[in-house]
Amino acid sequence: MEKTSIHGMWSSRLAFILAATGSAVGLGNIWRFPYLASDNGGGAFVLVYLACIFVVGLPVLIAEILLGRHGRRSPINTLLDLTRETGAAKAWAGIGWIGIIAGVLILSFYSVVGGWTLHYAWLYLMQLFGGAPISDPGATFSALLADPVELSLWHAAFMLVTVGVVALGVEKGLERAVSFLMPALFLMLLLLVGYGATTGYLGQAAAFLFQPDWSKVSGGVFVAALGQAFFTLSLGMCTMMTYGAYLPKNVSIPKTGAVVAVADTGVALLAGLAIFPIVIAFGIDPAGGGPGLIFTSLPLAFNAMSMGVVYGLLFFGLLFVAAWTSSISLLEPATAYMVERGRTSRRKAALTMAGVCWLLGLASVLSLNLLSHVRLLDRDIMGLIELVANELMLPLGGLLIALFTGWALKESILREQLKGMSPVLFTLWRWLVRVIAPLLVLAVLLNVLL
Repeated sequence: MEKTSIHGMWSSRLAFILAATGSAVGLGNIWRFPYLASDNGGGAFVLVYLACIFVVGLPVLIAEILLGRHGRRSPINTLLDLTRETGAAKAWAGIGWIGIIAGVLILSFYSVVGGWTLHYAWLYLMQLFGGAPISDPGATFSALLADPVELSLWHAAFMLVTVGVVALGVEKGLERAVSFLMPALFLMLLLLVGYGATTGYLGQAAAFLFQPDWSKVSGGVFVAALGQAFFTLSLGMCTMMTYGAYLPKNVSIPKTGAVVAVADTGVALLAGLAIFPIVIAFGIDPAGGGPGLIFTSLPLAFNAMSMGVVYGLLFFGLLFVAAWTSSISLLEPATAYMVERGRTSRRKAALTMAGVCWLLGLASVLSLNLLSHVRLLDRDIMGLIELVANELMLPLGGLLIALFTGWALKESILREQLKGMSPVLFTLWRWLVRVIAPLLVLAVLLNVLL
């Protein structure tokens, strides 16, 4: 008898692709990938990154999705069921705990940064109706970070729009949201690329990103590319396992996973073509990748551009949507587990977990102002939470997912879930997920630790 999830099911393959791509596409695609590419050999880095996506990212992505679809429950319960079915040690269910805890920790500070994007989108929206321009972007950003009350309110606003989607469930919440948000994201991105082309610097931006400079490629570049490939696909935090639990039986996991990987990479590349024509046209240093480039340097360019307010609104709207779709996927695994634990409604479970994330996020808020002097391992509180969750727990979770799928799971389960995959591709995928992916993810983990 075919199992279905108590939480609901995606109505189609497209719905899953939009949701999974929304989970994968986040702030890192918009500001981190273009900066990494330009600083690490341009096209050479892109080629290394693509190799990492298809050698490590895609095999682990396929593994997560098939685990979720076979179990049809939250990650912890799916893994418990699978250990009983395969006779493996129950300790493997710890993968689910690692993923859910990592997701909660990441959402706690991700929501704070998401609040920044919402704040800036609001500022540019107000400018369209006669509001004051951002005349000194550096001072505006510094003032925001220095105000714990305002930061907390924007953090709360971002968390509210996130929980509002998750509380409605798979079909009425997640699927409806991504069916609107992802096309909107792609449309805004294409509009921004089109606008960037009008600067006359699109060709230089493309060369900046895609012209290979092999002299810059080193072991460190390989590790950076591998880390970006792994993290950008939302691997190790069990979101793809959770989304896989809602995937219809007749959908090909390998083909669908490949589409998600290509779409995620495409967004990152388009983001570079949207940002770097402006960066080059206005002489901005691309080495300021991250908040420095996004919240202080680019607004200066927007001020000098014709239609700069519209561009700024589109840009920060794009950032907000990217952050929103990712945050939805971060909240879903913990919510699904709470619903399965007892007589908790989805609405109460989502609100409870969102409340926990918001409260934890206050530590990140305060680390930017009142507690900025508190440092551990040479990081502030927000940086420390990011280190533990992003840089340690995610690769550990991904490593364990690869090992469990490759070595502990019965081959009959693998073949059932990957039905239609050619024998050659199945053998290649299993070899990658058993040996190559674990070794390379271990390299990323050791690079953080050592």
